[in-house]
Amino acid sequence: MTALVLPDLRWFPSWAATVADFGDEVMHGSGSWNLDRPLEPTEASCKELVDVLAERVSADPDSGRVASTYFWITAGDGDREDEVIGFLNLRHQLNDWLLQEGGHIGYSVRPARRRQGHAKRALALGVRRAGELGIDQVLVTCDTDNVPSARTIESGGGVFEDVRNGKRRYWITPPA
Repeated sequence: MTALVLPDLRWFPSWAATVADFGDEVMHGSGSWNLDRPLEPTEASCKELVDVLAERVSADPDSGRVASTYFWITAGDGDREDEVIGFLNLRHQLNDWLLQEGGHIGYSVRPARRRQGHAKRALALGVRRAGELGIDQVLVTCDTDNVPSARTIESGGGVFEDVRNGKRRYWITPPA
């Protein structure tokens, strides 16, 4: 199973293990770029991120930020004992940059938990949530050389549109 949960300090131990597992790799969907310093696998860093992400839900037109919801991906049904294994950011609308490169959804699964179907299930859950927000076509992108992510998007119903600025762009229709 795979679930999307709102960031919470109660998942600190597995969140820290996930952050450590990524190492220097970019954690798409994590929201770590909202911090003034690099993300570290410490309880203080986790608390700071949880607090910042709770504030980043609404749009900030002056900064170019759109309304979004940050989720942590867990391996299970989202109960308190689940393990955090990744991140997903659902953007409620698109600005110019997101339309060209970023898309509605950014996600990543920690290296140790890849190739287990979690990315595909998390993407499907994110697309369903987008549909609940009234988004009738969800844009999801990946780097042109990220073949596993392209396969994940395609297996999740992504219809390839084109490549822009090194990003493959796909549209997915949420379930009715």
